[in-house]
Formats: sequence, structure tokens, C-alpha cells
Amino acid sequence: METTNIVDFAGPDGITDTLTELLRTGAQQLIATAVQAELEGFMAQFSADRTEAGHAAVVRNGHHPARPFQTGIGPVSVRIPKVRSKNGQPVTFRSALVPPYVRKTKTLEAALPWLYLKGISSGEMAPALKVLLGPDAAGLSGNTVSRLKRDWAKEYDGWRTAELDDEPLVYIWADGVHSGLRGEDDKLCALVIIGVTARGKKGFLAIEDGVRESTQSWREVLLSLKSRGMNAPKLAIGDGAMGFWSALDEVYPETRHQRCWQHKTMNVLNCLPKLSQPRAKAAIHNIWQAENKDDADKAFDLFIKIYEPKYPKATLCLQKDREELMAFFDFPAQHWQSIRTSNPIKSAFATIRHRTKRSKGCLSRDGMLHMMFKLGQCAEQNWRKLRGFDYLAKVITGVTFKDGIETTENSQIAA
Repeated sequence: METTNIVDFAGPDGITDTLTELLRTGAQQLIATAVQAELEGFMAQFSADRTEAGHAAVVRNGHHPARPFQTGIGPVSVRIPKVRSKNGQPVTFRSALVPPYVRKTKTLEAALPWLYLKGISSGEMAPALKVLLGPDAAGLSGNTVSRLKRDWAKEYDGWRTAELDDEPLVYIWADGVHSGLRGEDDKLCALVIIGVTARGKKGFLAIEDGVRESTQSWREVLLSLKSRGMNAPKLAIGDGAMGFWSALDEVYPETRHQRCWQHKTMNVLNCLPKLSQPRAKAAIHNIWQAENKDDADKAFDLFIKIYEPKYPKATLCLQKDREELMAFFDFPAQHWQSIRTSNPIKSAFATIRHRTKRSKGCLSRDGMLHMMFKLGQCAEQNWRKLRGFDYLAKVITGVTFKDGIETTENSQIAA
């Protein structure tokens, strides 16, 4: 018996796939069985109703014409039964499984905005769906995306004004996300803040339009969060080039600062020639990867001693934020990996650049914000709890940490 795993192409519009056809046939039978069960339950309501001649008042009356119903495995033909009343009372059978005028499953409809967010523009939606679902996917188009984008705008407006949970926030990450816009010379600067609660749950707190990360724009964002119920976080992490820090000192003066080591490394290396950058990068890594603050200070001083004579601009860039770069040593070591950089924001919005490149900047300012909001929601679903989240309660209560280790009375006496 000859076996082969080659799939024969039936033509340019599709392929012959025996497994898919089998699944589609099975789905059609399951839907028909489920609709029949719905019909029997519907008819049971009228079992006691009789005409004057003693016949059933409500009876079967054939089927509606078959219509294709788009699913994840392609179109499935569905026939909905009809009923007829003999006593003059209007009676209509409606299937909850296949409502009238519905031509696609809810999961398939949910896939449309996901395709859009991942780079398929509205104009390319129909060809993309034809490839995925076959030539019968004409009922699915970019119009669905346009309608859903209006819903995103309503969701975003409600989300940005909703009250925050009562659970206190421990850490926040802040950064500006820049993207090109249609018909505008200036890029959109979305001011983004992510927070982590005492239970280790991370979530977006703000995605707002800003003016080049100015202090006034950040002040407005922080004041809005404060009015919605945000407490003063223990630590804020962000890039050193933002107006965020001045605004934070005004709104939450008790919150400590932690500069992002990734941004700082890039800024320092930009002040050095390319041939010197690999060794300088390794020297910087020796600072923030040190096991304790004393070793980090030694590595810091060594970097200044080596590079200051020839490259004073690079050493000044590093030295001006020394205290803020070392703040993470006063927090649990389990959190260091998360609080040394603003990577949570960068990784969450990595698809923004891809999306704007695919659409060639054809997004309005509000449309871009709404898309960032939906991308943020998608990212949140895959986020795990903060590593070492059981230490967050100790940070909130003011427990002291030295070099990432909890300070106890015994260790203080021994010291």
C-alpha cells in the first residue's frame, strides 16, 4: 500500500485537505444536532397548545435556505428549522447557537482586530482572510475592523478615567513610546506607565498623549492617576532623559528613583568610539551585575578611572546619575532583574514599530493611542507575576534591605 504526505492543490483558490473536510463535516453534524436540540426545547413550550380540532398549535415547517457560517476551519453550511402556528399566533424559532444574520463565529471575529494589530491593514484584510479561510470568506472584511476600532475608542475613554483598585502599588515603570502619524511631522509621544501591585500583578496604569515627554505632560498624567486613587509607589523606574522625574518629585516626592541601566548603557556607549564600546559595555555590566553595592561602587570607580582621561563626556553621563542607578540595591534581590530597567514597557510595545511600518503611518493620533491600548491589553494577558512577589508586602511595610537581603536585628548587631 502506497502512502504519501503530499497535499494536492485543487487550484489557485484553495487546496484539497481531507482532514479539514472531515472536520468541517463533523462540525456541520454537531451544529445540526445542537440546533435540533434547541428546536425540541422550543417546541416543548407549546406541547399543551391545541387547535379547535385537537391538533398541535405549533408544528415544524421545513427549513430556511442553507447559509454558510464562517468558522476557524472554514465555511460550514447551516440549515435552521422553521415552525408554523395554526392558531393565528405569531411564533418564530430563533437559534441561540446560530442567531439570525450572523455569518461568522465570535472567535473568528475576535481574530480580525488581532490581525489588524499585528500588521494587516484594513485594505489587506480581505485578501488575508481569503488565504486563511478560502474564497468563501467574502463576508469578512475591513469594515469589521473599522467598527471594532470605534468600540476601542469607547473602551479607552472608560479605562483612562476609571477608579484604580484599592490594592497599593509598589513599583512603577515609566517611558515614552514614539510613533509616526499620518499627515503630521511630529511623532506621537505616548506617555506609558506600568505598575505592579502588592500581589505581584502587573498592569497598565496610563497610556496618554504627551508633548515630547515634557514635565508638564508627565505632571498631568501623574495627577490624573493620583485623582483616580494611586498611592505613592516605593520605586519608579525610567529613562534619565525624561521630564518624568521632575513631575514625580512634585506629585509623589517620597517615591525613590531608579534609572534604567539599559538606557544608560546605550547613552554612555554613544559617547565612545566603536572600537572602545565592547570593553566599555563589559565594564558597565560589571557595575549593575555586582552582587553587592560595595563591589558595584568599586567597578563604578574603575570605569571612571579608565575612561575619564580620554572620554570625559562618557564618564560624566554615567556619573551624574550614580545614586539613582544604585537604588535597586536597597530592594529585594529577587526584584533586581525587573527593577533595573524599563524593559516591561519596551517589550510590550515592540509591535508598535512593526504596525506603523506595515501601515506606512496611516494612523491618526487618536487611532494610534487606541491601538496602543489594545496592544497593552493583549500583552497583559501573557504577563506573569513579578518574580519574588511575596517580598512586595515587606517593601510596602518598610522592611529594610541591604544588597538585596532583608536586614534583621541580628545581622545589624553582628555587623
